[in-house]
Amino acid sequence: MTLLQQRNWFGVALAAALLGAVGFAGPATAAEPLVDAAWVKANIGKAGVVFVDTRPQVDYLRGHIPGAVHTNYEKDGWRVKKGDVVGMFPDDTSKLAKLIGDLGIDNSTHVILVAPGKISTDMGIATRLFWTFKVLGDDNVSIFNGGMAAYLADVDKKGAPMNPLEKGMAKSAAKTFKVSLRKDMLPNRDDVKAAMDKGVTLVDNRPSDQYLGVTRPPVDTASGTIPHARNVPQEWLTKNGGGTFRNKAELEKLYSAAGVPTAGKQINFCNTGHWASIGWFVSSQVLGNKQAEMYDGSMSDWTHHKMPTETHIKVE
Repeated sequence: MTLLQQRNWFGVALAAALLGAVGFAGPATAAEPLVDAAWVKANIGKAGVVFVDTRPQVDYLRGHIPGAVHTNYEKDGWRVKKGDVVGMFPDDTSKLAKLIGDLGIDNSTHVILVAPGKISTDMGIATRLFWTFKVLGDDNVSIFNGGMAAYLADVDKKGAPMNPLEKGMAKSAAKTFKVSLRKDMLPNRDDVKAAMDKGVTLVDNRPSDQYLGVTRPPVDTASGTIPHARNVPQEWLTKNGGGTFRNKAELEKLYSAAGVPTAGKQINFCNTGHWASIGWFVSSQVLGNKQAEMYDGSMSDWTHHKMPTETHIKVE
């Protein structure tokens, strides 16, 4: 090895050692979809890791994971209204990029989404944001399985939290988040109609009463479901309808009982793309079906545009 080669080798080795020592985040990679409380505690304060707390602000201010930033799922612009249809993915992704960057997140950040974790529905906040990051081209995102409820469940004999908490609003320096939009993850109603005509598996993640047509939510203009859809209520997908996702073996049994394959093209929907994000997350991330998609407009968009519906039970 020449003297010049030795110097170059030494420089590369030294740079690698220094970057490792300071916890250099490196380029964005596909993160594990779920992390647990032990992982969270072990990564508090770690460079390149940002916890995003999605609870009501009053709960966040009273005590959150140290360093966690806060976002309002309903008001900050994660979902928008288009005409009469609510819950849609925004057309202007620059606003989403700024929202994310202002949280101190760039494309090398490992994002951990923290939902309340009390019931399955509030885990839909985390799954919908997870899906949004994926649509924006970012794979370096995970969900805290069990949410903040799991973090707060660890208490001493007097009932006081044993895991560290921080009060007030955490400050974060704004960063630049760049979008690499995955348009193939945004099927519209025409795509869903074409899939329906081809016999593609359609999964309705709403409660069975809405699927059957017994009740109709006000965001929809017609009862029932998309013709030929199968029903996998989102409450099935977490343990006892709580904030912890079921394991793969349990989910496979449930999908089998519902007559829904765990492989092959699949489109999940609900009313506004919230519960459907839970179904999509379970199918694509836990069961490993990378052909699973989500129709974010769901029944609200579908019925407002007078697309065909199917009612299993007709009531007055």
